[in-house]
Amino acid sequence: MANEDLLSLTDRVQLLVNAITDGADHWPVAKVFSPDGAATWLISEVDPDDPDRLFGLCDLGLGFPELGYVSLAELSALRGPLGLPVERDRHFVADKPLSAYADEARLQGRIVA
Repeated sequence: MANEDLLSLTDRVQLLVNAITDGADHWPVAKVFSPDGAATWLISEVDPDDPDRLFGLCDLGLGFPELGYVSLAELSALRGPLGLPVERDRHFVADKPLSAYADEARLQGRIVA
């Protein structure tokens, strides 16, 4: 899957704007997931010095979601147990800041979005 399929140009601009806005609790810009697995990522920022390095809430489906960084190239190359690529949830619209998703995910043991 091409990186463009996961993040549009508009997404990339918003991720960069979020990254350079200090002290804000940003809302996720994109939700990506493994359709044949339990992994989900809510992405809110991109590293201004490395456009491959994304920041967000990461849930590998093991019951321990956490805030951290993930590589866009690795997400794009990742395949689930049935060989399906990670895809973007085109219907996802954030309704709260990333910290609220993180708090909820820690309580539930998974991202609920």
